[in-house]
Amino acid sequence: MQNNSEKQGKLVQTIGLTSAIVLVISSVIGTGVFKKIAPMSAELQSPGLVLTAWLVAGLISLAGTLSNAEVASMLADSGGDFVYYRKIYNRFFAFLFGWTNFAVIRTASIASIAYVFAQSLNSLIPIPNSSSEMSEMSFLGLHFLDNLGIKLVAIALIVFLTYFNTKGLKLGEKLSNTLVTLMIIVMLGIMILGLTSSVGNWEYLKQNSVKFNPEEMQGGTLFKALALACLSAFWGYEGWNSVGYIGGEIKNPQRNLPLALTIGMIIIIAMYMMMNFVYLYILPIDEFIKIHETKNGIGAVAVVTHFLGSWGGVLISCLILVTTFNCTSSTILLASRLFYAMSHEKMFFKHVDYIHPKYNTPSKALALQAVWASLLVLSGTFDQLTDMLIFAAFIFYGATTFGVFILRKKMPDAPRPYKVIAYPFVPAIFILFCIVLLVNTLMERPSEALIGLGLMATGLPFYFYWKKES
Repeated sequence: MQNNSEKQGKLVQTIGLTSAIVLVISSVIGTGVFKKIAPMSAELQSPGLVLTAWLVAGLISLAGTLSNAEVASMLADSGGDFVYYRKIYNRFFAFLFGWTNFAVIRTASIASIAYVFAQSLNSLIPIPNSSSEMSEMSFLGLHFLDNLGIKLVAIALIVFLTYFNTKGLKLGEKLSNTLVTLMIIVMLGIMILGLTSSVGNWEYLKQNSVKFNPEEMQGGTLFKALALACLSAFWGYEGWNSVGYIGGEIKNPQRNLPLALTIGMIIIIAMYMMMNFVYLYILPIDEFIKIHETKNGIGAVAVVTHFLGSWGGVLISCLILVTTFNCTSSTILLASRLFYAMSHEKMFFKHVDYIHPKYNTPSKALALQAVWASLLVLSGTFDQLTDMLIFAAFIFYGATTFGVFILRKKMPDAPRPYKVIAYPFVPAIFILFCIVLLVNTLMERPSEALIGLGLMATGLPFYFYWKKES
């Protein structure tokens, strides 16, 4: 039941297919396509393997998208996977999903992307920073005043975009449409200029690193390296399911939501493959390994500066500003609907299910989300949290895909406006990969995996409290 203590509006179906596709693209393309070339090169030491990792991660993400689309075509509503889990599994599992998104997945993503925006702005316009004495001050082991200038810019961006998205869904839609168009034009320009540049060399695409050992890089070693590199690539693809959170605000969601998910992901995969191809055409892979080892630079900036000169560095920095601004805005817009849906079901803080009577947006969910994301920025822990994000996210991605099999058995005659292609192979392959990724992460990076599970578990006291109150 809706909270009636205050006058409220309602969520309105205003988003068409084109805008839904744009929101898929804008919620995914943020920092990964620019930054992950360096760590992936260090892990694989081979241009061919790096491109393979991007393609494998993209195709696996597409398999998850196609599976998610069938569930979305049946159960589309505000809250996305939270709504699906409540109907497929139970309230407890739905709560764990929502809480993990609030504690880590979405809010840490907002904090991380906003911070990269501030870093990129700092490379163009130096931002005053905190003194070394202030930076060394700590509370509970956290350095809240370290890089304070950049943190305050990141927080200012979160606050501004939260206010902006409170003013109505159409404003956020128009902003995404404009920025995605600009972003794609600039990225295509970089691809064309890069491939026609005289500094590029086709041989770079064939040359492995001087550190590459073909005898070692095979069998289990190769599999582990590819799996870890795919973790970096998955951060680049992270967020594709977020548009499901506004299922209740998309026109004809049973048709348009699956189409938006599928078309959006295909466009993203194509853009990522072409951008990384250009990177590896312009610079030899050892240059990206050096960037990773020195931890001083962004692979995409080094590439564009190399073939366009200093103004190219400015161009790519501006592009990163646009993509991070847009991705932060879209993540803020979409994720808030999840927390609204949780509160509406009495599984979250009271009154967060409030809908602004004038703008028809979940204004209190937006505000709470901004507060927590800003605290994560100040704490400086968001980078560590995003390392654990992929592990937690794939638990839920696998659960949604497994829901395809459950719904086929429980509701065989229910209308399915969209059915996943090559059923049962596509969802089965995705579920198998999720299991492999989770097991591999537990074995290779146990601390990140266990902390990720621990962060999920922090919601347990809240769940039992809210269950008692409802």
